[in-house]
Parts: sequence; structure tokens; C-alpha cells
Amino acid sequence: MATKKAKDRKCELAVALKQHFQDYSKLFLVDADNVGSNQLHQIRMALRGKALVYCGKNTQMRRVIRELESEGMTQLEKVRLSLKLNLAIVFTNESLSEIRDLILENKVAAPARAGSLAQCDVIVPAGNTGMEPTMTSFLQALNIPSKITKGSIEILSPVDLIKQGDKVEASQVALLDKLGIKPFSYGLKVKHVYDDGAMYDPAVLDISEADILAAFGTGVRQVAALSLETGIPTVASVPYSILLAFKNLLAVAAMTDYTFPEAQSLKDYLANPEAFAAAAGPAVAADAGDAKAAEEAPKEESSEEDDGAAMGMFGDDY
Repeated sequence: MATKKAKDRKCELAVALKQHFQDYSKLFLVDADNVGSNQLHQIRMALRGKALVYCGKNTQMRRVIRELESEGMTQLEKVRLSLKLNLAIVFTNESLSEIRDLILENKVAAPARAGSLAQCDVIVPAGNTGMEPTMTSFLQALNIPSKITKGSIEILSPVDLIKQGDKVEASQVALLDKLGIKPFSYGLKVKHVYDDGAMYDPAVLDISEADILAAFGTGVRQVAALSLETGIPTVASVPYSILLAFKNLLAVAAMTDYTFPEAQSLKDYLANPEAFAAAAGPAVAADAGDAKAAEEAPKEESSEEDDGAAMGMFGDDY
């Protein structure tokens, strides 16, 4: 009876997985290591209405994907080949960047575990630990400077206990437990992104539209420069070629009697530059007058000061 229920449950999950692949065009393959059922429930609640989290055995998920491939959804082969280790699938039709951020935000602080690799550097802060003086030898074994203050142990200076990527030792775990420090956090980690047939690294989601436009603009400028240098016209170089041709026409018009409407203002200026200077004359004259007045004002004040100084030197009877 139990075996029959298990088979029925597997069939239900397989049918549901098939339907998910048909209903959603985007998905994440996420690493679910160290993620408990309660935390997974919280993540599902945070994603409700926007995404769906599916957890199952890799063998079953690969079997369902093979069936879908045989039915014509050959693009799912990339997903099937990536289903290794403890991976879950997050289906969505929403913005991939938004869903990725929601997945990463749902993390739970966790204590260090002996034998695991450190996710980050762990630093024990200085200060009173509340530990009994009998634990002094324990701290000395870990090369942590300490002293006894008011009946408890005080760490004298911050200590780099664990480096990122190092294997966590049992003594380090015991110390962190006694200090009540939970240095690590666990949650779903995005490993692969699938978007309507394309599979790529999650780092691609950090690329903004401004980055794309900047890269495209750089490429266009390089193509235009290469086209101009080799004399091979392209869509990117045509605007620059037109500008260069226009400059050449202006140069020809300036040196000859040939003219055209766009060059007429240049021809008029070259023929009578005094007229343009006269048109700008009043403004220039006004500026010159203001500058002259500003120069003369200090001179007048200085002459008055000089007269006063002279009267004080020779007295009032002079």
C-alpha cells in the first residue's frame, strides 16, 4: 500500500513538473545545500505569486525533461545536463533580476559547522566574553590574548579566527558557540539561469542597460574608425564620411568662387569680416568701458589716500 502511494506521488510530481515547464519560460537552478524545510517554506512565501520553487530528485527531473525533449522541447537539454548535486528549480515569468534578488535576500544566520568550508572571514571581537576564568587555557590554545576582568574573561584585541575558504575546526566551532556568534548564513544559491532556451551565468543579470549601451557605442566607434581608415563604407562610418565631405566642400567654397546655401554665411564672413565686427561692436565697447572704469576707480581712491597721508606728515599748517 505504501509503495503504491509512493508511486502515485511520483507520478503526480512528474505531471506537475511537466506542466511547470510548459507554463513558465524562465527558471533558476539553485543550490539547496544546508537549507532546511522551514527556511524553504519562508522562501516559498516570499516568492508567492511571482515564482514557484520545485524540489525533487535529479533522476526524476531528468527523466521528465527527456520526455519533454522527445515531445519537441529540445532546448531543455541544457537544463537536464546542469541538474547535478542538490539542485532545485525556481520557475518564473517575472523579471529575472527581481526574482534573483528575492531569492538571495532570504538567508538565515547559522552557526559554524566542523569540517565545512568558511563562507567568509570570521573575526572574534575584543571585549568581555562572559566566560568563566577556567576557560583561559582554551583561549590560549587558540592563540587568543585575554585577561580576567571582574570574574570573567576579556579578549584584549580582535582576532582573525577563520579565513574564507578554510576548513572549520572543532575548537573554533566550540569557541563561536560559547560566544554566541553565528558567522555564516545559508540560503538558496543561484547557479544557472535559463531564459527561453538560453542558459547563462547569474552574473549576467548584474549587467545594466547603461553597460550594454556603452559597450555597443564603443564597438560602433571602432567599426567607424576602421571603415574610415580602410575606405570601406559601413552604416557606422557613413555619418562621419558625410561630415568630412561637408568640411571639404566648405574648404573649396572658401578658396574659390563656388558657393552653395550652407556655405553662404562663411563666404559672407570672409568677404566682409568688418561687418561682423561692427555688429558685435556695441557689446565689445560696453565691456571695454566697464573694464576701463574698474581700472580707474582704484587709482582715484589711492590718490585721495596719498593726499591724506601727505597732510598728516607735514601737519595742518603746511
